[in-house]
Amino acid sequence: MGWEQRERGGSYYVRARRERGRVVKEYIGSGPLAELAAQEDTLDRRRREEEARVWREERERLEALDRETRELNDLAELLAHAALLAAGYRQHERGEWRRPRERE
Repeated sequence: MGWEQRERGGSYYVRARRERGRVVKEYIGSGPLAELAAQEDTLDRRRREEEARVWREERERLEALDRETRELNDLAELLAHAALLAAGYRQHERGEWRRPRERE
């Protein structure tokens, strides 16, 4: 999107968009209506950039929270493992935990 200079002189405002994978330019014109359209497009672009920034920050915040949650989960598993070992249990073939057999 932007202003283009034509061979005959003068500036013309043109919008570019994609249709079926191809760039299609839409002639808007010159003068006050074109300036208004350019301002509107600038505001829309800034709004989209702001929304993208907000989503990016939210995603980063959630990823940090997810990392902290995974760390806490790993520590809880380690603590449970240590507690079971201290209580005399053993892990059968890296599967379920079993109590030791009672010797007669």
